[in-house]
Amino acid sequence: MKEEDLRRAAFGDSPDLDVWQALAAAGPRARWLAAVVLGGQGHYAAAATALDALRHDPDPVIASLALSTRASHLRQLGAHHLARPLDGAALAKAPQAGPRDPDGVDAAGARTDALLGLAADSLGAQRLHEARRLLARVETRSWRSEVRKGWVTAEIELASGQARQAVEPAEAAHRTATSRKALRHELKSALVLGTSLVVWGTPDGLNRGLELVECELNHSAEKRLKPLVWPSALVLAGHAPTVGATAIDRATEALSCVLRRADAVSRRVALDSPWVPSGLLRSGEPPNADPQTNFLTD
Repeated sequence: MKEEDLRRAAFGDSPDLDVWQALAAAGPRARWLAAVVLGGQGHYAAAATALDALRHDPDPVIASLALSTRASHLRQLGAHHLARPLDGAALAKAPQAGPRDPDGVDAAGARTDALLGLAADSLGAQRLHEARRLLARVETRSWRSEVRKGWVTAEIELASGQARQAVEPAEAAHRTATSRKALRHELKSALVLGTSLVVWGTPDGLNRGLELVECELNHSAEKRLKPLVWPSALVLAGHAPTVGATAIDRATEALSCVLRRADAVSRRVALDSPWVPSGLLRSGEPPNADPQTNFLTD
């Protein structure tokens, strides 16, 4: 499988591409790209196997990116405490300089991914001042870093009760991802932006936010991006009564699928995590956790 195709799947217009054969590729970059794609599709166990091997790769950029990608997948399942040491190790491995890459698969991108991961870990632990300090250290030198910084910035503002301040960085992330035709990043950005607008709650913002999230949900489901489906469905369930029951069903189906595809440790942690609405898997009732701030950190 060509690296160009893997990049289209990881960072472009084909996030639903079948990349399984690339897990056996000779080059570590191809295997890392495949793990990124599989994580986006919710195949966390398969991605974890590849990433756990790549964290020991002789190339420090790939080793660092593997660690921070694995941390991101753990965080998406509510395991912020397990993600934090991996992000710390990723930062330690990231080289200070090296050749530039258009998608941030380079030394600067590795360092940025690690710092953004640490900021998201701090957010998950409700250490907001620490999250802001880490965010202030981030230097963005690629479109991907700009988008991810926008996500984390918006999420910190949401967690701080400052929804209005979350809209601008979310808007910028959505604009950048859309301009790059990076579909998975565009859809995640639409979720972050839509949620920010919904939480802000102005009449126009609420309508636009719900439209963004509903459109994103349908597109994410079409592209089989399960990790984006369940938080989107829960946002709609909480704010769009006409689709509430259907949204809960879609959230349950997507989250069940994601957990079935996770490794045993991640699955066990997710079921006990306050960040993951696993209660709906047991009772069929809407979760007590708040999807406005808890399900976005990446």
